[in-house]
Amino acid sequence: MQDKSLYNINTVGLESAISSNKVLKNTYMLLGMTLLFSAFTAGLSMAAGLSHGVALILSLVGFGLLFVVNRTADSSKGLLAVFAFTGVMGASIGPMLNYYLAMPNGPSLVMQALGGTALVFFGLSAYALTTRKDFSYMGGFLMVGLLVAVVAMIANIFLAIPALSLTISAAVVMIMSGLILFDTSRIINGGETNYIRATVSLYLNIYNLFIHLLSLLTALGGDD
Repeated sequence: MQDKSLYNINTVGLESAISSNKVLKNTYMLLGMTLLFSAFTAGLSMAAGLSHGVALILSLVGFGLLFVVNRTADSSKGLLAVFAFTGVMGASIGPMLNYYLAMPNGPSLVMQALGGTALVFFGLSAYALTTRKDFSYMGGFLMVGLLVAVVAMIANIFLAIPALSLTISAAVVMIMSGLILFDTSRIINGGETNYIRATVSLYLNIYNLFIHLLSLLTALGGDD
């Protein structure tokens, strides 16, 4: 009887591990495709010379599409929604990239931000995959930190304090790094079983990490 119970426990554990690995594989595959698609739409946006006003509208459209993705994530429509979302988000940063690239050392800053983002993502993902630690305990702290950062960003629109902007960017880089650990851990440990939702979570972590790392590098470089 005990052997049978042990067999059932081992079987459930094995099935859970196989399911988690499948979700992880599908997530990374879809994440890679959506990041490439975002880069493509960002390039189109830059070539078209879209204004910052249009970029703001695209960001709002992307915010709306985020709800569509979450509602359709359990169906085939979710794939179309996630590409629409990431495509719009990629296009929305075109004007920002043109702004940075117009700086004397802009291309170097953008490449440093891209390299830094890749290094942080792959490094933290590898750590989570290797150790297989459960980082779910970080969820509450990260959500509070993100809420505080959003409030500070809104306040700084009116205050326009350079030091606060620098602090916010540094905080967001740390928060997104923590979220990469948190979200990867959830996939590994079965906390997230939908690869479309998992892809969107990791995509937003990478997206915000890149933007704020670029802002941080520019400020530290004395060009902001």
